[in-house]
Amino acid sequence: MIVLLALAAPAGGSVGARTIPTASPVRDEPILAHVTSSVRHTGRVPAGTLVARVRPGREALVRSTPNGPVVARVSARTEFGSPQTFAVTRVLPGRRYRVVSTLLPNGRSGWVDAASGTFVLSRARVTLDLDLSTGLLRVHRGARVLRTIRVGTGAASTPTPMGRFAVTDKLNGAAYSPVYGCCILALSAHQTHLPSSWTGGDRIAIHGGSTAGAVSTGCPHASTSDLRYLMRVVPLGALVVIHP
Repeated sequence: MIVLLALAAPAGGSVGARTIPTASPVRDEPILAHVTSSVRHTGRVPAGTLVARVRPGREALVRSTPNGPVVARVSARTEFGSPQTFAVTRVLPGRRYRVVSTLLPNGRSGWVDAASGTFVLSRARVTLDLDLSTGLLRVHRGARVLRTIRVGTGAASTPTPMGRFAVTDKLNGAAYSPVYGCCILALSAHQTHLPSSWTGGDRIAIHGGSTAGAVSTGCPHASTSDLRYLMRVVPLGALVVIHP
């Protein structure tokens, strides 16, 4: 059994936490199809975001600082059953990685020890840029814009969080609730302005719903065709920047 933490429902509504039968996540071909097969140490900086995926049977220790105490131990699967991946934003000597992680508050980075055999490394060449002022989500491959998507965003009282996040899960929306549409791309972001009556969790995700402006409890809403496109081309670990 898994619990759907917090994903804003269409038209500004909300869906509380629900315990449901475990559903198989959407098969994750893009993490293979849209990244390089390996990370090679050459004289030039490789393109794309370094992504570290925890190997099956291994666990990663997440710290709040490079040499700080362990704040979490994570296995090879997320709470939703997806491969556990981290977007790496900095590499320090001694195989220490600064990562984007949902285990820490918005705006805070985690650190993991990249001990030999812990991770499979790859490169995510696709990034997402969400402009809240225009309600446009742009899919980038390097400097090239692959697609521009109209999205619904958080209402004034429950705004979409801003910052740098990462895609953590890609899920079949129907396995959770019809309100999510076909697909869910869960992000590492947390909603810090939940309604007082809210009884669920605080995770943010891109999913189905109204795209008519600032209408949600914080989650970006997209059309079915755009969601299916994102599921195809955006790998786990891809960076997502949300800004005014």
